[in-house]
Amino acid sequence: MDWTDADAVAQVRAGNPDAFRVLVERHSRAIFRLAFRMTGNEQDAEDAVQETFLRAFKQLKNFDGRSSFSTWLYRVCANCTIDSMRVRKKHEQKRVRDQEDSETDLLAQQASKAPSAEQLTHSREINSMLEPALEQLSVMERTAFVMRHYEGLGIEEIGRILEVQPNAAKHSVFRAVQKLRRALEPLMEGVR
Repeated sequence: MDWTDADAVAQVRAGNPDAFRVLVERHSRAIFRLAFRMTGNEQDAEDAVQETFLRAFKQLKNFDGRSSFSTWLYRVCANCTIDSMRVRKKHEQKRVRDQEDSETDLLAQQASKAPSAEQLTHSREINSMLEPALEQLSVMERTAFVMRHYEGLGIEEIGRILEVQPNAAKHSVFRAVQKLRRALEPLMEGVR
């Protein structure tokens, strides 16, 4: 069916849950891209996508139509992903604290992060520095940066999605760029 998002939403609200499939099929790739870029992990991104659509279905009655459905869905995804990143970070911190008791576990963990000889190409080097640098950003900075520079969203839309003023969204993107520049500066010195 060639329903618009508004038509599909109206159908779901009218009791046709199958109409939600149209929305899922239309938006799942974009939602996955956002979640993957925020988490840096395919499995976590897939979990976030599932949670996003589950929440969206349950909360569709709260969609008021002031923004586009895709903007509202991005907001739901960002919130789901931020929630899961916070939970994951707490679990990782606990795991690290537990592992600090065992030097062998720490050595094994460090060895598993060592890049192989094939991974020492320039693009791999950038990725190996970029991912940890992204992890050091606050959740708001990382989310705003991903939406702006990976998804190509405008500052106004990012502000609506994150439910902050546009200046706050712009400032989050700016801080993220500054931090990433500092983190990647050693790589750029080798290029000069």
